[in-house]
Amino acid sequence: MPIPIIFRMIVYNMSATTGTIHELESQRTMADKAYEQLKNAIIRGDLAQGSKITEEDLAAEFGFSRGPIREAIRRLEGMKLVVRVPHAGARVVTLSHQMMSDLYTVRESLEGMSARLAARSMSKEKIEELRALLDQHEQKIAEADGKNYFQSEGDFDFHYRVAQASNNEWLIQHLFGELYQLVRMCRYQTAKRPRRPVTALMEHRQILEAIARHDEELAELLMRRHISGAWEVIKPLLPREEKENHD
Repeated sequence: MPIPIIFRMIVYNMSATTGTIHELESQRTMADKAYEQLKNAIIRGDLAQGSKITEEDLAAEFGFSRGPIREAIRRLEGMKLVVRVPHAGARVVTLSHQMMSDLYTVRESLEGMSARLAARSMSKEKIEELRALLDQHEQKIAEADGKNYFQSEGDFDFHYRVAQASNNEWLIQHLFGELYQLVRMCRYQTAKRPRRPVTALMEHRQILEAIARHDEELAELLMRRHISGAWEVIKPLLPREEKENHD
């Protein structure tokens, strides 16, 4: 019996819609991959600070079409990793002395508060999970012969875990929204400085023990010292002329 034409049209339209959905999902997946690769390249310094961003060049270098690259650049602008410069187009952000000084001042305040709030309410279970995470970090540092301590994003990040334990959504949003990737750029540079990995891990453990004892004041103090210490480490890495212009 012949299939009614109306039924064939419905099947055709459903197939076309399904195909469109799959195409859109594929485009989103490619855009996500392009975003992750470009983001990591910027944070690691593979794409140098201040370097020009062009869709064509990045598509050729990373093996994506220009559509996903365009979407990735848009997202990176939202994360402040890419900036639009008048008459110069899109460029990788340049972390100036003033920007980084401001950034670490904000970090010291917000992360100090996150440690205080974590000490107030962090459960024993979460504390033990964080201890286990620091044990993993110690192993990674040992595998790198003490030369590197760069944490992955999210749950693998000690600072992220502490902020999550604060249970303050406003604080979490500001620390791990658009500010977060700029912070990771800074931390990637300090993570490779001599003796910094071992020192940072030790300070993380001290902060955690203060949190475990529910000593809010000490937890905040130690976190503030930790952040200010990181700023002291990164200052010498800035170009001499830039420091002279801002100090």
